[in-house]
Amino acid sequence: MASLKLNYDARAFRDIYINAEPFPHVVLDDLFESEALDTVLREFPAPGDTQWMRFDNPLEKKLGYYHERSRISSNVRNFLNDMNSFEMLLWLEALTGIDGLIPDPYFGGGGLHQIEPGGFLKVHADFNVHPKLKLDRRLNMLIYLNKEWREEYGGHLELWDRGGREPRKRILPIFNRTVIFSTTDTSFHGHPHPLTSPPGVTRKSVSLYYYTAGRPPEESSMPHDTIFIS
Repeated sequence: MASLKLNYDARAFRDIYINAEPFPHVVLDDLFESEALDTVLREFPAPGDTQWMRFDNPLEKKLGYYHERSRISSNVRNFLNDMNSFEMLLWLEALTGIDGLIPDPYFGGGGLHQIEPGGFLKVHADFNVHPKLKLDRRLNMLIYLNKEWREEYGGHLELWDRGGREPRKRILPIFNRTVIFSTTDTSFHGHPHPLTSPPGVTRKSVSLYYYTAGRPPEESSMPHDTIFIS
């Protein structure tokens, strides 16, 4: 990528990714140059600075990226576009072994996310088919932007076992930490506990979703929306 440099060779983590439990994933610190993410964080819209999509119900309490109406800086937009570039796709294919990845130009459900104190996202498996493109959702990449984030603030991403019974991994959403994982009907994950950060301190992230035209038969199911379990 012209404007971004990835600090790791994806092939070095492929076995770790494929064999990870409770489902294929990897957690990478400092994947991106700090200066690039510093810019995104500095220009990340505050809750009142743009037209966020607000979710406030028993399953989720968060702010989501409203792509059609968002007022974001050119630097943030360029970063999002870089995440959809062919260089990024090739890197992700080398990491995951999933060939033919396709980005989402609509950023449906993805893009910028922000959770205010008291917010949460219950444990779920993601929707499996893109509503516009009719492609199969295969991969999530979550990039966290939270400097000086403390354990007691919470906001951990939890990865649950394939039966949706209990968490197997808890990941603190600190600055320049990237989590990449395969999405299937049993890749249960979420941020189920209300955020306990101080007033005005939000949990910021960038979410990217990637697709393929078809998926392995053993992963196939009828199209469905997000499946919440907790």
